[in-house]
Parts: sequence; structure tokens; C-alpha cells
Amino acid sequence: MQTSILPIDENSLKISKQLILSGKAVAIPTETVYGLGANAFDTRAVERIFEIKGRPNDNPLIVHVHRDYDIQELVSFVPEYAKILAEKFLPGPLTMVYKSKGKVSPAVSCGLDTLAIRVPAHEGAQKFLKYVNLPIAAPSANISKHVSPVTAEHVFADLNGKVDVILDGGKSVGGIESTVLDCTGEIPVVLRSGLITRELIEETIGRCDEYVLKDGEKARSPGMKYKHYSPNCSTELFDCNEIEKALELYANCISVGIKAYILCDDETARAVRVKNVLNLGSDENEIASNLYLKLREGEEVAQMIIAVSPRKQSGIMKGVMNRLTKACKK
Repeated sequence: MQTSILPIDENSLKISKQLILSGKAVAIPTETVYGLGANAFDTRAVERIFEIKGRPNDNPLIVHVHRDYDIQELVSFVPEYAKILAEKFLPGPLTMVYKSKGKVSPAVSCGLDTLAIRVPAHEGAQKFLKYVNLPIAAPSANISKHVSPVTAEHVFADLNGKVDVILDGGKSVGGIESTVLDCTGEIPVVLRSGLITRELIEETIGRCDEYVLKDGEKARSPGMKYKHYSPNCSTELFDCNEIEKALELYANCISVGIKAYILCDDETARAVRVKNVLNLGSDENEIASNLYLKLREGEEVAQMIIAVSPRKQSGIMKGVMNRLTKACKK
């Protein structure tokens, strides 16, 4: 199979729609990361996503729809607080989980009776979704457990020869996956942290809880259960108060000829004063936007990435730390 990276225009949208209707997958940009999309009504097409990625079949997918799509065709009930959140944050990096009507393939939710739905803000994603006018199941467009892709080139590096088309929408500015919010109860529950923080949700509708996956329990959202976001090199993660330990490991690696790089925010980069640094930036939006970009950059040049956590770990940084911890998980 010849994989093509195409600009988003009438020709590429027409090709993409034909591929989707024929049961194939298309890589699409969103404001968070690139997604690998297929027709959510087509079980074989959805199963093909799992095969392409090597994704565990108990890790549910998110359905993406355009801004004018009536989600009540797919879900049985939308609580009032979810309508308020949708009005404020959608289109945007917020996925909301509802009770499913069972209209989409059961492979999407991996046997759960719920459905996760997102309305991406990326203009190219909206053009694609409007053009195909179908709910599109789409996890990140990478090999399972590898660093999520934020450019079309990242997708090509992982999926060349496995998909026909990658729609090029430029770099994903958000940088980490959407917040996933369970909206099946009286109070919303954060299943996965992201750019729409628990604090923002509480400011909008009041109380919001946060869920922690228990041992042996089935994952209710992508990104809850398995090692994810990992570069193809060794990694170590140090707390922001363990800079000396990080520097000691860096020095030991360099002394024996191991190419080591320190991944950190700008404050730490200025403090460590070493040659090989992957600088994530200074503010939380910049750090989130650069996380996967720098992990991908790092695996190209380093044998060991030594990550140092930022001092701030609330708000958006909670989502960053979730991804960074999983990326460095043994």
C-alpha cells in the first residue's frame, strides 16, 4: 500500500470519503493529536483500526462528529450539565461519555454500554467530518503504546504502508489528548485529564468528580489502563525535586558513551545547564503542546531520555503528568 500525505482540499476529501465508505481508515488531524478514523457503524472497519495500531481490544475508542451532528441519534440521554458544557467547550478538546443507543458498532466501546463522543475544533477535522457526515471512530494515529502523533509526518513514520491517506492539517496545537468526562450520572466524572481541566468544568457547572481505575476493572476510557505515549528509547522520570539525581544519571550515561537528553520545562533547562536538553517551554499550554513533539524528537537523537517533571502539576499540567508518567512507565 502506498501511503500519501495530502493537503485538505476537495480532492483529498473526496478520496477520503470513498475510503471511509469502503471500510478503510484515514488519518486525520485534530487540535489535540492526529487520529486514525473509520466508519463507526462498520464493525470490520473499526476492527481494522485495532489491527493497524496493534491496540488491545478492551481499550474503547472515541467517536468524532461534526459540530452540527445530532448526537441524540447515537446516545439515549444527554443530561442538562452536559448541554451546558457542550455550549461552552465544544467544538474543543472535551470528550463526553453517554449511555449508548447501540447504533454504532459494539467494537467501538469494547462491549461497554456507553459511547464516548467528541467534536474536534480543528478546521480540517470539521471539513472531513462534515464531508463524510458519519460518526468516525478514531484513536490516535500511531502504533499502540508509541508517542502520540502531532504532525502528519509522525503518522507517516508509524503507519506508512498501513493506511492509504494522511490528511495534513499542520501541527496539532493542543498537544495532548482530550479530556474524557463521564456524563452518565448525576455528577460528571473525569476519566482522563486534558486541556479542559476539572477546575474549568467545576467553574461552569459546579461539582465534578475524578475517577481512578481499580485493579482488574475494565477501562471506561482510552488512556486509563496501558502503558502509552512511549518513545523508542530508554526513559527515566524524576520529580522536580530530584534534579541532582537526574543530573547524576545524565553524567553517568555520557561518561560511558550513552546519548542522554534531559526532557524538562524551561525553568529546569536553565538550571541544569547541560548540552543535551529537550526544552518543553515555559507555560502550561506550551508544555502540553510540545510534550509529544519533544518525545518524538528525543527518540531520534537519544538512547536515554531523562525526564524531570515540571513544578506545577495542577490544571493542564495534571494531564501532562498523566502522559509523561505513562511514557516513562516500566
